[in-house]
Amino acid sequence: MDKIVLKNMGFFGYHGNLESENSQGQRFFVDVTVVTDLTKAGQSDLLEDSINYVEIYNTVERIVTGAPQKLLEKVGTLIADELWNTYRGIVGLAVAVRKPAVPIPGMLDYAEITITRGQM
Repeated sequence: MDKIVLKNMGFFGYHGNLESENSQGQRFFVDVTVVTDLTKAGQSDLLEDSINYVEIYNTVERIVTGAPQKLLEKVGTLIADELWNTYRGIVGLAVAVRKPAVPIPGMLDYAEITITRGQM
């Protein structure tokens, strides 16, 4: 199957389980992989025969910069559910949400969750 991939989209949001995360905010990074058949789009060269990745980006941006959630799992689920229910032709979907500023007293690059739907 073919894929549309948007990697490392960065946004500022107010998600987290701590009050300081909700009031100060921080950066979040998101990857989206959509599994779909791109044969028709590849032949026609028409956007309406594909899934518009600008719309995917806008959906992710709206959710990540929108209402605060306590868990990355919730942010990822909101994104996955909206994409899954909006675009016909998606047979698989993966949404990874990364949070580099994790309130852990130790060193790590980031915490990440991945939400999947369908066949990957």
